[in-house]
Amino acid sequence: MHVPEGAPLYGRDPLLRSLVPRLTGLAYDERSRTVREHQGDLPVVLVTGHHGMGRTAVLDELASRYAGRLPLARVRAVPAESEVLPSASADGTAPVASTLAGLLTELVCGLGPGLRRHFPVLVPGLFAVSGWHRGNAEQRDAACLRCARLLLACRLAGGDENALRHTWATAVEGRLEAVEAVEAVNAVNAVNAVNANVDTGTDTDADTDAGTDTDADTEQSRQALGGALVAEYVDRYRPTAAQEWYRSRFPQGVRERDPLVVLGEWFRQGGDYRHAAEQSLVAAFLHDVAASYGRLQRWNREPWPLVLLDDAHCAAGRDFLQLLLEHRALPERPDHEELVVVATRLGGPPDGTPDAVRRDLAELVRSSGWERKGLAPSAGLLTVPLTPLARDDILPLLVRDRPAPPLHPHLASAVHSLTGGHPAVTTVLCAAVLDATERGRSVGPRDLLGLGTGDGRPVGEAVLERLLPDRRQRDRLTMLSLARDSTAAEALADHLRLQGPDQLPANSATDYLEDQQWQQHTDPDRPLVTDPLLRTLLVHEARRTTQGAADGRGWHEIHRFLQLHHAQRGESGEADALRHMLAAGNAETVVATLTEEFQSEQDEQAASHWLLCLRYAATAPTPPTGEWTDERTQVALGAHDRRYSNLHEIERCVNRLLHAQWHVSEPHAQPDPDMCRAVGEELAFLSPRHPSWHAVLSQAARSWPVAARQKRPFPIPGQ
Repeated sequence: MHVPEGAPLYGRDPLLRSLVPRLTGLAYDERSRTVREHQGDLPVVLVTGHHGMGRTAVLDELASRYAGRLPLARVRAVPAESEVLPSASADGTAPVASTLAGLLTELVCGLGPGLRRHFPVLVPGLFAVSGWHRGNAEQRDAACLRCARLLLACRLAGGDENALRHTWATAVEGRLEAVEAVEAVNAVNAVNAVNANVDTGTDTDADTDAGTDTDADTEQSRQALGGALVAEYVDRYRPTAAQEWYRSRFPQGVRERDPLVVLGEWFRQGGDYRHAAEQSLVAAFLHDVAASYGRLQRWNREPWPLVLLDDAHCAAGRDFLQLLLEHRALPERPDHEELVVVATRLGGPPDGTPDAVRRDLAELVRSSGWERKGLAPSAGLLTVPLTPLARDDILPLLVRDRPAPPLHPHLASAVHSLTGGHPAVTTVLCAAVLDATERGRSVGPRDLLGLGTGDGRPVGEAVLERLLPDRRQRDRLTMLSLARDSTAAEALADHLRLQGPDQLPANSATDYLEDQQWQQHTDPDRPLVTDPLLRTLLVHEARRTTQGAADGRGWHEIHRFLQLHHAQRGESGEADALRHMLAAGNAETVVATLTEEFQSEQDEQAASHWLLCLRYAATAPTPPTGEWTDERTQVALGAHDRRYSNLHEIERCVNRLLHAQWHVSEPHAQPDPDMCRAVGEELAFLSPRHPSWHAVLSQAARSWPVAARQKRPFPIPGQ
């Protein structure tokens, strides 16, 4: 699933047309200058939002608007296990990086051609921290390809990047073999000297133990390879100024050694040493950027580079932003660069950023409202959450570019009710509506989830692939979303024999939802999926995929199992049992149960419980259309009363009330005025026919139709 090409980013103008132009000094949609809001100290803009909220689309739009107008680099951070061989991304997609060094490499490749100075300090540092394990051809090829791309981007070499990669791999390994050959000769000479001392009876302290530690040998081999890589670079390019720059950052005790070698050793040592090395790399990056803007460039107000960093919640992006913020928070910054950074993050703002400034989109129209307060690194952060689309933003997405029959008048409202304004789902649904109407199909609010995408796939399947990328967890959640809570989900998982390495499938599913920032700290007594849109999509997908399924995995069989599960809890599980009974299409039994309680319960307090059971049961998802005919409207309006002529008038009234309430409880459908009125009329009919529930039912008869029309929760009197 993707946002159609050319789809406008409704509701994002304050970010695109106001904030970023004031940071870059370049207007958004015309090649002209604009007044810069911040000079000397810029905030890092962090755009936050869930899957499908348009984080990547915002960066796409910024990249298309500013490419060629200023130095621009776009990078997407990825988890370490998902990085592929680095490439120049000729297909237009953003290059990816899983490590800080890889991310800096991509920034150099993106910004280098457009800057006056081609990172003379950072590039030697990146070579110093590069390397691979001896014998690992994949690591060698990836490292040497990064080196080749650095050299080409900074115009330190020419030709084909693969040929350059091969040249460097051969040169470094050849240099290393030469060093090892010399060391081998020296080792032989040392052994001969020891043997000579033994023959003459001379005492020696030489340790002739042949045992070696494998890990130490491996680390020594990596250090030797890193040293060979540095030596090759130094011999070719003589980076004296860069060496002096790094030397000034190291303690006095190691300043006599080659600082590039020390940088590589500290980087590979890990822990605090690696952090110090990474600080130096980011400082070198910012130093080179600042050095590219001399007095003349600043006088002419040449635009500063723009960095677009996607998925900064991944380790590489997180580390880069943290080091950047730390550097900018220094009391005395050595380099006053004005790099513009716009990053995106899945979920909300990162933890541990108490001094970050948060601004909603609407607040960015005239000013960012950001000002650094204090020396904490997070004081340099400006977070901007992407908010859902409004109904007015959705209406233009349903406007066709050529004359056609009119759409349903409340379709935009229905889309908004279903999606909550979620941009990606909204865009796909609107495109599906237009595609269906072009084929002559009439689309109403209740038809939205039954539509297909342009390539013929069900819209629910398409959007869920985007919102829940892990297929295994997506399939698992599709089934478990039918359960009320984690306890019921575990019972259902055991019943369905969901296989996998996890001991508790429901716990694994909630962990995945929390990891994907859909929810936090899932309560065992709350729904397994707490996001309304995601739950609606999963339940609809379960309805589609379980139709006609065998082996107890069919829609009706699953709900019958869950009904029995909750029935074992007694009165506390009654509402859940009735809901699953109705979802299985067994409305008659639900009506009979509610009627029996209405006629037998005399306690006034029981009225609230009865209304709660009615309200919750009516939230049941409808069964698959192929196995059930939707006659809720006809039943609620009494069109089928003859069919139930053998029932008592109370039971017929409860039957009409249940079907009317079921109809108005669908979250994404516009309330039908007749159904809203029917709810009130049936409750009003029941009110005087119960000896002690009159007041409660009479109050519900007045408040529930209003709640239905306004799409608000149905209040329970006394609660």
